[in-house]
Amino acid sequence: MTTTTLTLNDSWLSRRNAFDWVFAVLVLAGGAFVFSRYSASMDSYEKPILVAAMAAGISLGWFWRPLRVLALVVAAASLLAISSYQGDLARADTVFQLKYFLSSQSAILWMSVLFFMSTLFYWLGLFGGKQGDTMELIGSRIAWAAVTMALIGTMVRWYESHQLGPDIGHIPVSNLYEVFVLFCWITTAFYLFFESRYKTRSLGAFVMLVVSAAVGFLLWYTLVRQAHEIQPLVPALQSWWMKLHVPANFIGYGTFALAAMVAFAYLIKQQADETRWYKLTPIWLFGIALCFVPVAFRQRVQEAGGSYWLAYAAISAVIAAGILMGRRRIASRLPAPEVLDDVMYKSITVGFAFFTIATVLGALWAADAWGGYWSWDPKETWALIVWLNYAAWLHMRLVKGLRGTVAAWWALGGLAVTTFAFLGVNMFLSGLHSYGTL
Repeated sequence: MTTTTLTLNDSWLSRRNAFDWVFAVLVLAGGAFVFSRYSASMDSYEKPILVAAMAAGISLGWFWRPLRVLALVVAAASLLAISSYQGDLARADTVFQLKYFLSSQSAILWMSVLFFMSTLFYWLGLFGGKQGDTMELIGSRIAWAAVTMALIGTMVRWYESHQLGPDIGHIPVSNLYEVFVLFCWITTAFYLFFESRYKTRSLGAFVMLVVSAAVGFLLWYTLVRQAHEIQPLVPALQSWWMKLHVPANFIGYGTFALAAMVAFAYLIKQQADETRWYKLTPIWLFGIALCFVPVAFRQRVQEAGGSYWLAYAAISAVIAAGILMGRRRIASRLPAPEVLDDVMYKSITVGFAFFTIATVLGALWAADAWGGYWSWDPKETWALIVWLNYAAWLHMRLVKGLRGTVAAWWALGGLAVTTFAFLGVNMFLSGLHSYGTL
């Protein structure tokens, strides 16, 4: 009895090392500095949010230790960028580290390049034979670098917005440009967590496809709309609710997308030995979906450069053909179906929990901004459809033991529903959330 009690009491502390405590002290010191300097401009809600953010940061760093290094690197680089500005945004064009690395736009462009490179190396790993593990390791390291640059870009953009004026500064999660950056790094970060926990990197090739597609849209949107320019918030977004609702929402979107790509990998592994081309439904549908995107955007926004989407369609066709031709080799490197099924389930579970929180927060925000919790706005309606879709998936999983092919197809179909809720509503419908239109 004594031995058991000591083990239970010591287990939590025994897992803490010196770096854990140094990290905690640094987070607390940073939070104390922010509070001492900016508390006068923080309202009664933002102060508890800061305290909760500090506790969450420490907890996450202790739970998954690579986040400690990530947080410290992002903080150091962001502080270097802020000090380099010296309060003058014009220095972004003259100071070397700002112009080429640490201004928000430079960091996000680096993020984009690194995500493309990571995707390439992950796919080289699937087809790389004896060098496959090395290629996948390089892809993983580059993915970490991309997440780092995305977070640096986000933090510096937050600072830049405040330098433009006291009424302009805001957390950078307010428009399509900013939330696509958020989606990219959140999806990748969750994938990297599963990669470390399951000791497999072969799924990176699939997950990074959806991230690279998001980066492709981000670059096009920047080209067409000059979306990287920081704009003042519309009145409905001038609320502290945005700091909670949007990140929670995109944890849901990111993990749902991750689950869908794992489901796609599951279906490829299942059908790898199929010789009848018309039976290879997942690959054909994937190729059609990728090639449909340029058509949808080209018709919707006439300013879009046709050559951009032509290149996108060509790359999409090459990817789909490569998966079709190399499906057996790909399947041989993928983990067991049970692992794929478990990653899919855990991704949806995490996503559903955060999406539920985001939906509740959104209702509270709506009541605060518009006087009602629910108005059947198109965005709200499609958010409900997404919630019901994954609620039904989890219900069937937990109650009926849903597994295998049906679960994978359902998760993959969920990506279409989620994409329309995320982007399609902004493109084709209007409503109270029309500030996110293309």
